[in-house]
Amino acid sequence: MRQMSQDDILKLDRQLCFALYAATRAMTNAYRELLTSLGLTYPQYLVMLVLWEHGTSTMKDLGQMLYLDSGTLTPLLKRLEIAGLVERIRSHVDERSVEVHLTEAGLSLKNQAPPIAREFICRTALESEAFTNLREHLHQLTAALSATGDVM
Repeated sequence: MRQMSQDDILKLDRQLCFALYAATRAMTNAYRELLTSLGLTYPQYLVMLVLWEHGTSTMKDLGQMLYLDSGTLTPLLKRLEIAGLVERIRSHVDERSVEVHLTEAGLSLKNQAPPIAREFICRTALESEAFTNLREHLHQLTAALSATGDVM
């Protein structure tokens, strides 16, 4: 990477953090529109993605996979439970652990999700290889930044 001047390094459009922030806001707004048919918010959709992929999960594991602390995750799960999509059950093995299960309604919602994921990919206007490369670079960035400390 070429050396930037002291003035250049402080320009907003040179900040990776701002580029990621703006892209995240645009992505969340796009998903907001797409997810109305499922009745989910974007963070709820992320929880459902994990549960559709892994089945039952503990709150601790969900938090780690989604980089969410329990103060953020608990109200999310509570709203999903009220909507009848998940249930939280205290573990019989370890009462400190809470397991999150999909209900039949939560599992059936999975069938409606693929068109939303496909539409979002189309809205990015990225070719398949560019989409994959961007995702992989973001995973690498997350891993590199996580190595220096806890990202939650």
